[in-house]
Amino acid sequence: MRVVKLSNNSNTKNLLKTLGVDTGGVSILSSKMIHHIISIEDLHVGAANILKQDALSVGADLAVPRGTVLATTPRVDTILIATAKQLEQLSKKELAQPFGLKDLAKELQAIAQAKKPKNIEIMGIINANKDSFFQGSRFNQSNAAQAIEKMINDGASIIDIGGVSSRPNAAVVHKREELGRVKPIVDLIKQNKLYENVKFSIDSYEPEVISYALENGFKIVNDISGLENDAVCKLCASYKATAVIMHMQGNPQTMQDNPKYENILSDVYSFLDARVQKAQSFGIDEIIVDVGIGFGKTLQDNLNLIKNLEHFLKLNQKILVGASRKSMIDSIYPSSVEERLCGTLALHLEAMRNGASILRVHDVQEHAQAMAIQKALEF
Repeated sequence: MRVVKLSNNSNTKNLLKTLGVDTGGVSILSSKMIHHIISIEDLHVGAANILKQDALSVGADLAVPRGTVLATTPRVDTILIATAKQLEQLSKKELAQPFGLKDLAKELQAIAQAKKPKNIEIMGIINANKDSFFQGSRFNQSNAAQAIEKMINDGASIIDIGGVSSRPNAAVVHKREELGRVKPIVDLIKQNKLYENVKFSIDSYEPEVISYALENGFKIVNDISGLENDAVCKLCASYKATAVIMHMQGNPQTMQDNPKYENILSDVYSFLDARVQKAQSFGIDEIIVDVGIGFGKTLQDNLNLIKNLEHFLKLNQKILVGASRKSMIDSIYPSSVEERLCGTLALHLEAMRNGASILRVHDVQEHAQAMAIQKALEF
């Protein structure tokens, strides 16, 4: 006999198939091998006691504060621990229960049904401005084509073109100046038909700039304002463009002035959920959400978002994460912008493990290699 402890990150379905388990058994058993840890805050104490008993009845458990059984406080915070299979069973039970448990059941069902992406895309960054925080991302008409072709060869499937820095306290730029910066590169892309080899994204929230890019072959609008402007929504819908909806507290000039949240995960989720609904109301079919790493967040906020990215899978949209060379790395391990590649890879690989569909990066080749190794480990 030989006993080996396997990693909790193992590909459960592959393990079961290798073992020779029949097809039906693979699906049933794999759902028992995936664990969920779910924080449920401000729950009615009566609901907590019901949920505790129902959880135990299916083999799951609910962590509750001392005194919950005696109802010493009217509402409590709890933590549910369950496998995917137990979560499905529990959600069905709670549909018939009082104290708001019916609404909780729907949340649990959404969590159980949310799936991590099988394929992760790399979005390369091309900046047409001279004040972007990383000098290596700055290009102009003379060297942009070469940089784009290299990114494509290195593994990027999306190239994001922007003409205005969105770093904290960045200078405000008039829309005509922004268009003047990106227009030569947009024209170059159209002239060389580079859009036949890769998808292009315009990093802007100015309708005039976005319109010009969409007219010339761009397929994605990367809007850091999260579709605040209805005119941008109308453009995305009319051109059948994909909209990237990002969360930001404040604007680039104010966002790092002591950002605060009641709950970073819930607050960002509520914003993105509302903006997804807005996008759909305008007829936008393809949507990507971005939790906005570094945009009005503390270091702990950023870490919480990346670590708990699975929370946003309930939105049923692709998730983009962009932590490339950002200052949060310097806050953990003092380093210049040029020295932050290793920290970037660590953050992005964690985001990839937790459900990211797209990584927005300055260093395409290095990410392609790291992601290939990570995928190879998921056997």
